[in-house]
Amino acid sequence: MSVQQRNLNGSSEIYKKISKFVPENEWKVHAPLIEKINKLKKEKNAIILAHNYQTPEIYHGVADIAADSLALAVEAAKTSADKIIMCGVHFMAETAKLMNPNKKVFLPDMQAGCSLASSITGKDVRLLKQKYPGVPVVSYVNTSADVKAETDVCCTSANAVKVVESLNVEKVIFLPDQYLADYVAKNTKVKIISWKGTCIVHEQFTSKEIEDIKNQNPGIKVIAHPECPPDVIEASDFAGSTSGMIKYVKDNQPKKVMLVTECSMSDNVEADNPNVSFIKPCNLCPYMKKIDLEKILDCLENDTNEIILDNKTIEAARKSVIRMTEIGRWSVQKLNQSYIKTVVMKALEEDLRPRGDITTNLINSKNKIIKAKIIAKQDGVIAGLEFCKAAFKLIGRETVFIKKISDG
Repeated sequence: MSVQQRNLNGSSEIYKKISKFVPENEWKVHAPLIEKINKLKKEKNAIILAHNYQTPEIYHGVADIAADSLALAVEAAKTSADKIIMCGVHFMAETAKLMNPNKKVFLPDMQAGCSLASSITGKDVRLLKQKYPGVPVVSYVNTSADVKAETDVCCTSANAVKVVESLNVEKVIFLPDQYLADYVAKNTKVKIISWKGTCIVHEQFTSKEIEDIKNQNPGIKVIAHPECPPDVIEASDFAGSTSGMIKYVKDNQPKKVMLVTECSMSDNVEADNPNVSFIKPCNLCPYMKKIDLEKILDCLENDTNEIILDNKTIEAARKSVIRMTEIGRWSVQKLNQSYIKTVVMKALEEDLRPRGDITTNLINSKNKIIKAKIIAKQDGVIAGLEFCKAAFKLIGRETVFIKKISDG
């Protein structure tokens, strides 16, 4: 889980890290606010959670936890703080409240909305459930509490495929991002019934823009978010969630990279990876940018903009978020076939001697139908099911591998 836990050692140390992104004249305004916020949150036992799209002075300056939507939901549930300040958008603050119904949660600006969240209502979901009776509803976490209350399980871009496959059904209603739904549909056999919502940041990118960047910057790695249109993802070198994009840069340290996502995220990732050169023809999220240091301070000083939800909504919506956090992240990457063959052959090496064993001989026999169950004889942690599925597929296209449970 990509969670940045901040050790804030004074404004001068913070500025050293983000000076490339914040002009000195702006820092003179930010510094006293940062010092005041960091002092006051300790006095009031408050915690500040910040999404990756927040500006560097917030993300690196005052956030105790800086992360993506899934991690923020998980961390919100862990906190012992009396007050939670959510530096993100409205649905994130609502989610923090769902995870902490007995704590006070604040959003520095109540107008910090989300184009995806506003694209669908609880009433819309109820009508879909009437149209497709019995089909489970998977909602992107970028939805209101009202929508989550009508949802079977939430997901983020980090675990959307895993959540869908965990249901062990033939089809699901997937809401509301049409591009994320398309991405999920391409990575699972489950039929996806989608909605027509989009992110105003990611929908603006085009494949021509990606191609132009690559032509102008030979060797650059282009990393796209699944909320982007399909042609943008196709033109990119890697597609992954917010945390997946960060991990890619951290693990691979490419000489030059472009993150096809919100502008401030590129700044924040660059601050943590100074040896990587970033190309940034990125788009700003107007909602995320409604949050600033003055409004955060106002929340701390005056308890302004508290998130209030009725108990009925909390009880219904909380279940879908809890299920999401229990399932966790989509951790399986696309598996290279030659790699799978190498590993499988290595595992079977001792069985491929002249006599072999019964299972190996059966696998290598032709014109035979084999049906088998893999049953755990005792409790334990299940891992590698996706690898097994991919390996069995290589035996033949007709091979069927059905998972009754998920890794974990």
